[in-house]
Amino acid sequence: MLKRLLILILLPFILCACTRNNIEEISFSSWGSITETEILTRLISDYEQKNPNIKIRFMHIPQNYFQKLHLLFASSTAPDVIFINNLYLPLYSNQLEELSNIINTKDFYPQSVEALSYKGKIYAVPRDISNFVFFYNKDITGEINPNWTFDEFKNIIEKTTNSNHFGVSYERDIYWASPYTTTLGFDKGIEFYKNLEGKYAPTPAQVGSSTLAQMFLDGKLGLYLSGRWLYPKISKTAKFPYGIVTFPGTVTADASGWGISKNSKHKTEAVKFVQFLSSKESIDVFTQSGLIVPARIDASKNIKEKAFIEAIEKSIPNHVDKDFSKERDELNRKIFKG
Repeated sequence: MLKRLLILILLPFILCACTRNNIEEISFSSWGSITETEILTRLISDYEQKNPNIKIRFMHIPQNYFQKLHLLFASSTAPDVIFINNLYLPLYSNQLEELSNIINTKDFYPQSVEALSYKGKIYAVPRDISNFVFFYNKDITGEINPNWTFDEFKNIIEKTTNSNHFGVSYERDIYWASPYTTTLGFDKGIEFYKNLEGKYAPTPAQVGSSTLAQMFLDGKLGLYLSGRWLYPKISKTAKFPYGIVTFPGTVTADASGWGISKNSKHKTEAVKFVQFLSSKESIDVFTQSGLIVPARIDASKNIKEKAFIEAIEKSIPNHVDKDFSKERDELNRKIFKG
């Protein structure tokens, strides 16, 4: 009788211990703003409720993400699931799982899949796709034809540059020059781009302590080259009628997505979590926030600003190699004198 009583008393603790022992914990790293982090936290909570045997340990790294990720890989403590973009993916390709067997490529824009591939192998399931577009101030430029040509672009920046505002934005970085180089060819593109500074675009001294985004919002730029990441800010704070139009030429497509560490001890659970994050339902949550242009074709139907989708269709995947960061720095020193 005493023995049976002890079993009844201890049973809840035994079951609780067994339940804890059966929980699999997987780690997941990502950068992101407060808004993005809130979305991820909600999605993780939803996933854990649907999968009570899984615990997600979220590693939010808002700054110096890839430097810290490098240290995690070096110390064999890399997360199971890793948010990554195409610019750094080649650098870590030897430490990531090849994911061709878990992705239905027909669900995604091919540019996003190709951008997150290296040497013909897919290393991340796409979340979003990024392209340069022009935000424009209609009070300065007037309405711009979505099918405009490069010559029309040149005419607009010439006509809209005066003592009150510049025609177009400019940054001393080969990355921001890429739409010009892919449209005109490298040498001609660089020559055209560099000639914008001080003539149709502000110099760093003229930008001063401000930013190009703030200059645009202050009505001092007719055309501002940027991407979807700036849309939430512009849509909420612009005090003038604005439009969004594709670059009048060819742009490169960048992408971000979720990879899985090759050394993960929880690969089955990691795959399941990535499939959840990349589902239409999850991608819709990111899309509705205004933060991303979804890489999923079915989720992109919710994008009202068609220029972002048209930009994808006019883009080519941005393929880089493992030395991209070093090569970018060297080109910037050579072309823009540091």
